[in-house]
Amino acid sequence: MGVLNATPDSFSDGGRDGSVSAAVERALGMVADGADIVDVGGESTRPGAASVTAEEQIRRVVPVIAGLRAASPVAISVDTTSAQVAAAALDAGADIVNDISAFRFDAAMLPLIAERGVPAIAMHTLGRPAVMQQAPSYIDVVDDVLAHLASRVEAAVSAGVDRHQLIIDPGIGFGKTVAHNLALLHATRQFCGLGLAVLVGVSRKRFLGELTGRDVTERLAATCAANAVAIAGGASIIRVHDVAEARDVSRIAAAIAGAGSP
Repeated sequence: MGVLNATPDSFSDGGRDGSVSAAVERALGMVADGADIVDVGGESTRPGAASVTAEEQIRRVVPVIAGLRAASPVAISVDTTSAQVAAAALDAGADIVNDISAFRFDAAMLPLIAERGVPAIAMHTLGRPAVMQQAPSYIDVVDDVLAHLASRVEAAVSAGVDRHQLIIDPGIGFGKTVAHNLALLHATRQFCGLGLAVLVGVSRKRFLGELTGRDVTERLAATCAANAVAIAGGASIIRVHDVAEARDVSRIAAAIAGAGSP
C-alpha cells in the first residue's frame, strides 16, 4: 500500500504533491513500482495534527481519486474517519475505506460500509491525533489492542459488514511509546490469530528515528527492517512511502518465511 497524502502538513511528505496532476503522477509512479493499493488521505494524522473538515478533505481527495481511477485500475483506499468523505471518495472511484478510528469517530461510517459492501480497515488509536501521544498507557499493550480490534470487528459485523471484508491494523505510532510499538510488531502473529488480514504501517515513523537517531528523510533502512519483521509475522499489507524498496522487502521476507526445510 503506497501512501499518497493530499495534505500540506503530513509528517513525512506534506505538500509534496500540491496539484491534482502531481498527485496522480506520484500515485502512478507507485503503481509502476509495485503498489497494489494507493491510500489517499486529505487529513494529516501525525501526532498533534488538527482536524480537517469533511468538506476540505473532499476538496483535497476526490479530484485525486477520480484522476487516478481514470488512469489506472489499481485499488484505491481513502484514509478518513468521516463517512461523508468516505462516501464521496467511493463515488469518485475508491475501493476501500481506511479508518484510523476503527469506525468510532463517525457513527455513520459502519452503516455506509455495510451499504456499499466495500473492504474496510479498522485501526487502533487511543484517540484523535491531536491528543493521542499525550502519555499513552496500557495494562498490556498487545492484549489491550487485540481486545479493542476484536470488539470493533464484532461491532462492524453487527452493523452488517461482511467479516471477510475487514482488515485490522494495530496502529503503530498512534497513541504508543517506542516500547509499545516494538511489542506490537513482535506480536504481529497474534493479530493474525483473529483470522483477518493484518495491515502494518511503520514507514518513516518517529519511533524508528528515536531508535536510530535518524531524521524522517533518513529512515528507509529502519523502515525496511521493521516491515520485514511484520511480514515474517504474517502481515498481509504494509503501508509505505517507498514502494519499490518495500516491494523487494516483501518478496524476500515472504520467500524466507515460506521456505521451510530444504
